[in-house]
Amino acid sequence: MTENEVEHVGFADVTGELVEESSVEDLAVSKAAEIKVVRSDVGRSVNQKYVVRYVVLPVVLLTVTMLGGLRLNAGDSSLIFLKPALLALIFAAILLALFFRSGMIRLDGWFAEDFSMLKNTANAAVLLSLFAATTQLFNSLLPEQGLPFWIICFCFFWTLWNNLFADFDTKKLFRSLGGLFGLAFVAKYLILANLTAPANESWIQGILENPTKEAFTWLLDLPRFAAGTGYIQFFVAALYMLGLFLFPASTAGDSTEKHDR
Repeated sequence: MTENEVEHVGFADVTGELVEESSVEDLAVSKAAEIKVVRSDVGRSVNQKYVVRYVVLPVVLLTVTMLGGLRLNAGDSSLIFLKPALLALIFAAILLALFFRSGMIRLDGWFAEDFSMLKNTANAAVLLSLFAATTQLFNSLLPEQGLPFWIICFCFFWTLWNNLFADFDTKKLFRSLGGLFGLAFVAKYLILANLTAPANESWIQGILENPTKEAFTWLLDLPRFAAGTGYIQFFVAALYMLGLFLFPASTAGDSTEKHDR
């Protein structure tokens, strides 16, 4: 076999298409661009989570904390700020324990040795704001004094204590709290508030024109607030439920380093 015949046989066995060098370079550039877009989308998603968790959520909870003790005077609608009762702090601690037990908040997902000091500190601040907002929510829903205060406190304690030993998932707990807080709001700002005498009546005029309201006011020792108080506290309760909806169960596994790996 001659040299020309050998070369002819070698070229005959080769199959396929030739790809120009410029096409290969264009393909590599497009793949690199796709990878860059994916990484930018991942980074944008992580940044949005951080904004919601460390900016929006604390603002919502701190708003609940500031407005939970606000009342409007029945006479001149002046602002009155009431400190929470000791039982409100106890109820808030029980409710946070219920969050941890039900899995709505995972403690190991908020504090870990793998997290940086900055992240652990920020997470602690968010949880502290949740505790403060929960305390002020109970301050908002509990009657200020008298027999209704002790009756509703007993109902809260009985419900929360029983829930500690019940089987709850996140959705059931969220619905249960919504019903509990809604019932407490109706009892305080719709039922008990209407048992007090109107603010524009004098004490003697109230006895003569509406003795039933005056009797309940004296018997139950109910303070008189302006009607705007109920609107403010309804906004507070709605904001708190929004905060619980935005509250993540865990902060682990959402860093960009995980996606890079």
